[in-house]
Amino acid sequence: MFGIRKRRPPPFGGVHIDDDKDIQVHKPEDASRDNLWSEARLLLRDLIFALMIAALVVVFIVQPVKVEGTSMLPRLHDGERIFVNKLIYYDDYRWAPKIDRGDIVVFWFPDDPSKSYIKRVIGLPGDRIEVHEGIVRVNGRDLEETYLDPRLNLSHRSLQEVYVRPNYYFVMGDNRDNSSDSRIWGLVPKKYIYGKALLRYWPLTAASVIHHEDINQAGPQSPGFTPTFQPTPEGFTTPQPYIPGESSPQP
Repeated sequence: MFGIRKRRPPPFGGVHIDDDKDIQVHKPEDASRDNLWSEARLLLRDLIFALMIAALVVVFIVQPVKVEGTSMLPRLHDGERIFVNKLIYYDDYRWAPKIDRGDIVVFWFPDDPSKSYIKRVIGLPGDRIEVHEGIVRVNGRDLEETYLDPRLNLSHRSLQEVYVRPNYYFVMGDNRDNSSDSRIWGLVPKKYIYGKALLRYWPLTAASVIHHEDINQAGPQSPGFTPTFQPTPEGFTTPQPYIPGESSPQP
């Protein structure tokens, strides 16, 4: 009224902020905002690091694939998802796993590398493979394939002798009556094999480790076996008609 301005009382009773330079004023909303941003940056950093690790694992160690088809029954079913071990790329090193007889492998189809198949390794480089009335012979000895389902192997087809050239493999499906494999289109180059079945992770009720099958050779060598066998120019027999029911994994 008379031009006299009243001084407001200090916000802290009788003590004013300017009275002591060491007095610190804490604003909870500012501290909360700073903490939120700090946590967000840490979370983003951890997420980027986890994605980098996942990418390295997928590129160099394991890869998920989807099984399509029935040629690997009863071990693998249509629609199941599995992890494959990609360290077989480095089998020249001692620490890396090797491709062995009985392994389930995924590979690029030799006649069309845009497609990938999943089969079991039956013949290794240097082997002689023959099928007599459904019984597989390797180097003159019959194989004991206890993992096969007799109900899926009723045709008892025969196959003339095949020589497995160096750096190639002879593969077959476990569902022999419904499998397009090396009996039809020949050998698989080593460079086309990109993974070995490691773990079934879907469906969850069937999740399990895919164990290696030890294939035993029973009985004496068949008559006429000659270790110094020389391969034919083509390295495999005349192709037979295609059989439906192919199993092909999809990344």
